[in-house]
Amino acid sequence: MLYPELFKSLESVRWDMSKDIPWDQFEPEKLTDEQAQTIKMNAITEWSALPATEMFLRDNRDDSDFSAFMSVWFYEEQKHSLVLMEYLRRFRPGLVPTEAELHAVRFPFDPAPVLETLMLHFCGEIRLNHWYRRAAEWHTEPVIKHIYRLISQDEARHGGAYLRYMKKSLVELGDSARAAFAKIGVLMASAKRTEKPLHPTNLHVNEALFPNDTVQSRLPDPTWLEHWLDTQIDFDKEWESKVVDRILHNMSVLFERSFASVQELNRYRKEITQRIAQTAKGAPPLADGATQGA
Repeated sequence: MLYPELFKSLESVRWDMSKDIPWDQFEPEKLTDEQAQTIKMNAITEWSALPATEMFLRDNRDDSDFSAFMSVWFYEEQKHSLVLMEYLRRFRPGLVPTEAELHAVRFPFDPAPVLETLMLHFCGEIRLNHWYRRAAEWHTEPVIKHIYRLISQDEARHGGAYLRYMKKSLVELGDSARAAFAKIGVLMASAKRTEKPLHPTNLHVNEALFPNDTVQSRLPDPTWLEHWLDTQIDFDKEWESKVVDRILHNMSVLFERSFASVQELNRYRKEITQRIAQTAKGAPPLADGATQGA
C-alpha cells in the first residue's frame, strides 16, 4: 500500500498559504491586467480537480489505496486554485472567479479505462510542471512568480506519486498495464504533431455533452489556453521538447528500457501489443525485444 508513505512524504514538503507566500512583497506596478486575467483562468482550470477526483473515485472503487491517495491530490490541487484566487482577492478583486464560473467546470466525465486515465494524468502533471515553470518566468510580479514556482513543484511531486502507482500496476497486471501506459505515452509525447496541447483539461470526456465537454470549453474564454501558451508564456518547441524528454525518461524508468524518441516508445508499444495477442492465441509469448518472424 503506497498511500501511507506518499501521505508522509507530501506532508513533509507541504507549503502553507499564510506563511510561505510573501504577500507583503507584492509590487503592484509589475502586475499587468493581461497577466491578472491569466491568473483567473488558471484558478478556474485548477478547480477542475473536483470532477477529476469524482471520476477517479468512481472508476477506482476496487483500489482503496489509490482512492485514499486522491485525498492528498485533491487537497493540494484545490489549494492551487485557492491560492490563485487569494492572490486575485488581495490584488485584483474584480477578477476573482465567481462561484458560477468555478461550478461550470464541474461536470461528469464518462467512465474510461483506469490504466489509460492514470497515465494520461501522469503526463498531465509533467506538462503542468513545465507550463507553470514557464509562467513563473513570464510574470514580472514577484509574489505570483513565487506562487507559480510552488505550484509547479507540487505538480512534479504528483507526477512522481502517479508513477509509483503505475509501477505497482506493472507488478500486478503485467503486459496489460505496459500496453496501456505505452499507448498513452506515445499519444502525449506526440503533442508537437497536433494543433493543440494535449492535456486532460482540453480532451473530450463526456460524449453526451459534446462539444461542450472539455474543461477548456467551459472557461469564460475557451480560446484562452492556446493564447496563453503560444503568445503569452511562449511555450515554444524548446519547452515542448522538455516535456517530451521527461515523458520518455520516465517511460524508460518504468519499463526498464531506454527510449530516445517517441518512435522507439511506439515500437515497444507494438511489441507488447503483439505479445498480448500471441498469449491470447495460446502461442508462447514473445520475449522483450523480439518480433514475429525474427
